[in-house]
Amino acid sequence: MTLPDDLLVAYFSLEFAVDEQLPIYAGGLGVLAGDHLKSASDLGVPLVGVGLFYREGYFRQEVAEGEQREQYALNAPAELGLVRTDAAVPVEIGDEAVEAAVWRLDVGAVPLLLLDTDLPENAEWARALTARLYGGGRETRIGQELVLGVGGIRALAALGFEPTVFHLNEGHAAFAALERMRALVENRGASFDEALEDVRRTTVFTTHTPVPAGNETFDGQLARRSLEPLVERLGVAWETVAALGRSRPNDESFGLTPFALRTAERCNAVSRLHAEVARTMWAHLWPGRPVEEVPIDYVTNGVHTPTWVSPALSEALAAAGVDVAAPESDWERTHELELAELARVHRARKDELVRLLAERTGASLDPEALTIGFARRFATYKRADLLLRRAEELAALLADDERPLQLVYAGKAHPDDTEGKGVLERIVALAESPDSRGRVVFLPGYDLALARALVQGVDVWLNLPRRLEEASGTSGMKAALNGTPNLSVLDGWWDEGYTPEAGWAIQGTGAKTQAEQDDADAAELFRLLRGDVLPRYYGEPEAWLATGRAAIASAGARFTSHRMVGEYTERFYVPAHLEARAVSRPSRAPR
Repeated sequence: MTLPDDLLVAYFSLEFAVDEQLPIYAGGLGVLAGDHLKSASDLGVPLVGVGLFYREGYFRQEVAEGEQREQYALNAPAELGLVRTDAAVPVEIGDEAVEAAVWRLDVGAVPLLLLDTDLPENAEWARALTARLYGGGRETRIGQELVLGVGGIRALAALGFEPTVFHLNEGHAAFAALERMRALVENRGASFDEALEDVRRTTVFTTHTPVPAGNETFDGQLARRSLEPLVERLGVAWETVAALGRSRPNDESFGLTPFALRTAERCNAVSRLHAEVARTMWAHLWPGRPVEEVPIDYVTNGVHTPTWVSPALSEALAAAGVDVAAPESDWERTHELELAELARVHRARKDELVRLLAERTGASLDPEALTIGFARRFATYKRADLLLRRAEELAALLADDERPLQLVYAGKAHPDDTEGKGVLERIVALAESPDSRGRVVFLPGYDLALARALVQGVDVWLNLPRRLEEASGTSGMKAALNGTPNLSVLDGWWDEGYTPEAGWAIQGTGAKTQAEQDDADAAELFRLLRGDVLPRYYGEPEAWLATGRAAIASAGARFTSHRMVGEYTERFYVPAHLEARAVSRPSRAPR
């Protein structure tokens, strides 16, 4: 891949997961962002990351008396490898000025800039803006997103970075467009319309949220109080910018997804199916245009194979001719991996997981038994408790000593998600119930390290979202790359990744109500467990191992972050860069 000499991509995200020691991530969005940076480094794509440094990070999870408890601890940036830069940038939040320091962490060859408002010169409320990821109320959230978007653009300039393309990972960073327009108006004499056109041309926006309620919106008055001083510097009335953030003409709220879709020329969903959902969801922003022509493309997510594939499996695959770290590895050669070698590697990782569970929870699992893993954010649509809809059948499977079944759960519920916490509590109650016979374990403290242990050590990966509500998901990709087949609903990435040779699919469509759909999916899940998964595991060991080997080959060929970043670069970054260079306009005297 030949890249323009002056290409530089600025990649904005509210969370990044680059290492478990740096807890500035909550879940899949941050893991994806971290893998994006790693692959950009591996591929030599010139990129700089921009995020926030949270002094207390995301919460540490404890489970006591059957309930999730959130604990926070201060992060010492120097101990985490962060280096304080000389830059300090101002960010206007309403009528207040907030200073943000800038820390730097190099992720391979990619610099990651993290803004921090915990400075003595700031008021207490301003110092608290970057205290916790997803903490505080709506004033805190809009403040965080102004620091990320506006402060991030200013930090890049202060440190001498000159990006030619700006990639916004979800709508949290949408205010970067306002600051870029402000700079074009004040520093280059552009009109508002010219500034908007230039910003659109060089902005890539990735949406991750297929559920309308999950897209970030703010009360119109809060948005106006927070943004109007910056908007005034654009030389236009508040209404002009407010209209860009409205989902529909009569809305009183300001939505970051509509704003980002209107200020980015290149927009994408994160799987093929998600693109169909997103086009339907946002078609009203392009009135009169057929849904299939709504300009939302897709780049299916991927995962960083050197991070997620176990070292032992990487060595075994290398002996078969597959380099998991190579951008263009021949994953078809996975089929040359001896099944006995795959069995040896997997058993070692499974034994390690069993030891880890014993240390962390006191559980005593059987390494010979079929062990299913479920580790996700405990949002209700992910349906961690779907097995409980058929409690008697589940109890019978857990009580079967001839073909024993074991379940390992992990994941966090957002501190403010009462329903998600309820799901988690039901899983914990199941694990503590005599009916589980010690064969259900909830593993608290989910983080990157535990995620690796789980995707590498369980026998089957379970993913049960309500269909059309999961944008992509990446945990199943990590499992598949480690030879762990998926048993999942045909949603997100699995809708395009499923093959009968590499796993099992739950259709997830056809019911009129959520309850009916949940019942139908639970029935299909148990049918597959009884009729195919358990019989193959216990009765056809070679066929079982062949399923795992096929999962590696299929996922490796299609669902790596090397492929993902390559697609972004070829289809979005380079075209945006070249288009901007071709139509660059001369500066005029600032107004």
